[in-house]
Amino acid sequence: MPTVKRLDTRNLPAYSYKDAEKYLHIPHDTLRSWVRGRYYQTKQGKRFSEPVIELPDPDSSALSFTNLIEAHVLRAIRIVHNVELKQIRIALSYISDELDYAHPLTRQDFLSTDGKSIYVKHLGRMLDASKQGQIAISETLEVYLTRIEVDEQGIANKLFPFPHAQGHKNDPKVVMIDPNISFGRPVIVGTGIPIEVLADRYKAGESVDLLAEDYRCDRHLIQSALAFELEDDDNAA
Repeated sequence: MPTVKRLDTRNLPAYSYKDAEKYLHIPHDTLRSWVRGRYYQTKQGKRFSEPVIELPDPDSSALSFTNLIEAHVLRAIRIVHNVELKQIRIALSYISDELDYAHPLTRQDFLSTDGKSIYVKHLGRMLDASKQGQIAISETLEVYLTRIEVDEQGIANKLFPFPHAQGHKNDPKVVMIDPNISFGRPVIVGTGIPIEVLADRYKAGESVDLLAEDYRCDRHLIQSALAFELEDDDNAA
């Protein structure tokens, strides 16, 4: 019998812009420019900045799990380390063309930056992808990359979003996004409890203690998950 290829849920359109903005703490205009590109004005006239994240369907307004990972890593490279988009595009193009990597931002060996260049581990060496393969030394994006879990192929398959916009290395991993659990909606780590359901019940008047008892889950986990889901809501726990 012919082998049936398993559908990779990581590449299905599943998250609205609003979802991605909330989970990743990325401003709407920034995220949209990464995904759709944007026009900007120069002395020579209007120019277009090409997108750096490729949607699973160009006509879709939804992002995939893969896109979430790309945006999470891109946030660290672009916002935290202030690497220019021009350098990022050069790096991604080099990695895709020369190393034959699709979606390089989701791979374990796309590891680090020193604030000026982007690096990728390849054959035991650190390549400066933004200089098209020059050997270089770099600092790691450890804080952001520790929020990602990869499969046996070294490709991201779980994301543990930061609880707040100011991500910190000591932030606990309370919320998990796994495209194969709860249709990819955020859940409490180790439980599979969708935090969206918790938030709906909480907003309907149920207490944290009642939810903790009902789901047989630690009260502090329930509270942290609600804080994540309701961060911009007046009903936050």
